[in-house]
Amino acid sequence: MGLFNVTRPASFLLTGIPGVESSHPWLAGPLCAMYAVALVGNAVVLQAVRTEPSLHAPMYYFLSMLSFSDMAMSVATLPTVLRTFCFNARNIAFDACLIQMFLIHCFSMMESGILLTMSFDRYVAICDPLRYATVLTNKVISGMGVAVTARSVITLFPFPFLIKRLPICRSNVLSHSYCLHPDMMKLACADITINSIYGLFVLVSTFGVDLLFIFVSYVLILQSVLAIASREERFKALNTCVSHILAVLAFYVPMIGVSTVHRFGKHIPRYVHVLMSNIYLFVPPVLNPLIYSAKTKEIRRAIVSRFHRLRM
Repeated sequence: MGLFNVTRPASFLLTGIPGVESSHPWLAGPLCAMYAVALVGNAVVLQAVRTEPSLHAPMYYFLSMLSFSDMAMSVATLPTVLRTFCFNARNIAFDACLIQMFLIHCFSMMESGILLTMSFDRYVAICDPLRYATVLTNKVISGMGVAVTARSVITLFPFPFLIKRLPICRSNVLSHSYCLHPDMMKLACADITINSIYGLFVLVSTFGVDLLFIFVSYVLILQSVLAIASREERFKALNTCVSHILAVLAFYVPMIGVSTVHRFGKHIPRYVHVLMSNIYLFVPPVLNPLIYSAKTKEIRRAIVSRFHRLRM
């Protein structure tokens, strides 16, 4: 018998928000609006960085990576979410579910890595500004982008195979309107210890380590800023970090909330779990372009200039 010759359903059934199925068509409107903001907002940021010479700098290259990751995350979840809420089309093929699971986890991990590289950018800019241009060269930035992508792909490559080896015979109903590894492995009628241990290892060794280094970088940044004599200069230095801090909070706070609810909130209604998971996936792609457009005057100026040229 082959390694993957096990019992499994031909397809899974996705789930919207339990208990409010009759309201799903009404929820489709806000969901479409969120997807529109995420896709259009991040596309505008990418276009602004690509076409505006003043934005050809390390900080904005990292921002374009973040925008690409957010767009990819939205595209990966959009088909099944809108099919579930708009048309009550809940079926998804087994292999398609595996692909979506891999893409969602992959782009989520990429976003965490990009936020880490952005914290390094802020650390060098504030703590060692004279070497900023020599440290963060285009070659180094490209290497960091490749490393973040390679880490995500290599680390998560085993996930589909860890699922395919499991016999799934309890049910074929998933808890969300998209596919996730923890959700799929819980349907197995076999020992899932390997899946659980590897999933925890991935969570701690990537997201956990990224968050730790982001925290350390801001401790060092704060020490450097407090050593500046001028209050105005201190405020100016910290102000360059506000957008990144808000992006980190928008990404990690929902993630920590989801992990806490899943681990300790077993008696909490299931719709709370679903809402928290949706917030974790949808909030960062929607908020990031708004945060950077509102808090970064160079981005705002480039966007306004771009629309002005399009109207002429």
